[in-house]
Amino acid sequence: MQSSAFGFPSSILFLRSSKTSNRLSNRRFDPLCHSSTSRSVEINSLFGVSASSSQQPSSLSFSLRSNPWSRVPSLTERRTSSFEVRATSVPDSADESEKSSSIARMLQLGSLFGLWYLFNIYFNIYNKQVLKVYPYPVTVTAVQFALGTVLIILMWTSNLYRRPKISGSQLAAILPLAIVHTLGNLFTNMSLGKVSVSFTHTIKAMEPFFSVVLSAMFLGELPTLWVVSSLVPIVGGVALASATEASFNWAGFWTAMASNLTNQSRNVLSKKFMVKKEESLDNITLFSVITIMSFILLAPVAVFMEGVKFTPSYLQSAGLNIRDVYIRSFIAALCFHAYQQVSYMILQRVSPVTHSVGNCVKRVVVIVTSVLFFKIPVSSINALGTGVALAGVFLYSRVKSIKPKAKTA
Repeated sequence: MQSSAFGFPSSILFLRSSKTSNRLSNRRFDPLCHSSTSRSVEINSLFGVSASSSQQPSSLSFSLRSNPWSRVPSLTERRTSSFEVRATSVPDSADESEKSSSIARMLQLGSLFGLWYLFNIYFNIYNKQVLKVYPYPVTVTAVQFALGTVLIILMWTSNLYRRPKISGSQLAAILPLAIVHTLGNLFTNMSLGKVSVSFTHTIKAMEPFFSVVLSAMFLGELPTLWVVSSLVPIVGGVALASATEASFNWAGFWTAMASNLTNQSRNVLSKKFMVKKEESLDNITLFSVITIMSFILLAPVAVFMEGVKFTPSYLQSAGLNIRDVYIRSFIAALCFHAYQQVSYMILQRVSPVTHSVGNCVKRVVVIVTSVLFFKIPVSSINALGTGVALAGVFLYSRVKSIKPKAKTA
């Protein structure tokens, strides 16, 4: 009973299959007829139906499957092949994620610019308040480098930023940069101790002039006519603002000029004494190493030139509020390191031209906020000179990005 339920006897299968195969072998092969027949058999065999007769399902299917000419692609194969060549559309979620990531990058960059300006404003205000009552700019600058060194060491030890491996050749190349970096910040503090914050930053708008002169002298980079034209409003605006400045004195003027010279010398030296490409450091690491080296260079100079005059006993004997001086010095030093750190972070994300434009806007913000905070009397001619100088700086940053056309042979 079980064998009759599941299949035919083998003798019947053999006889029927042999008869059917003999009939098919006697017929000539007709491609058109055979193609249509085999296709119908294949389609019907999928549903368990015979093509010729319902009485001989197994013999017909057996004979056709044994014939090699009857092999055609099945429906599943056709579906698979059509699926392989079918184009897939880009999902809308990919575009949305790309837009959201670009918006996030813009918000992050805008936040960095805001922090850059905010830290710079607080540094100039608190630094000026300290230098008014504590006229020791070398010690103040050394304290600022000291706090920056402590923050960098904490950043490295806590793995907030990867601690670099510095070679002797790298230190030798960085040393000139550290020297001019130290002098640039020292001269800036000297100028802030002598004149107003707004006037110091107006004079520091002359930095492009020194950059062009030093690049032409030491790097052989001759400026274009557009660059030279942009220097005219800078020089004229600074001269006009200096002539009408209420707090003008030559010590503050020349120290601010010296700050321009040393800061732009740092940029020239970084190009002339460039470390090898395979040994180069990123901007944040370079700034960290320069800060530590600046503290090591300036600390003994501060003790030698001004003595140990930052102890509580000395401040008390000088009639100063110890807590007030220490807190304001700490905030100024913290903002000093923070705004420079953020500046280097921005420089890693944008082009130098964009960074230069942002620096010009930062100077405008610092000048306006210092005038409002310290209630500095500003004449209309003085404001005009400052505005013309800053407009020249903005124009310089724009024309600097214009590259000369390559000469065709």
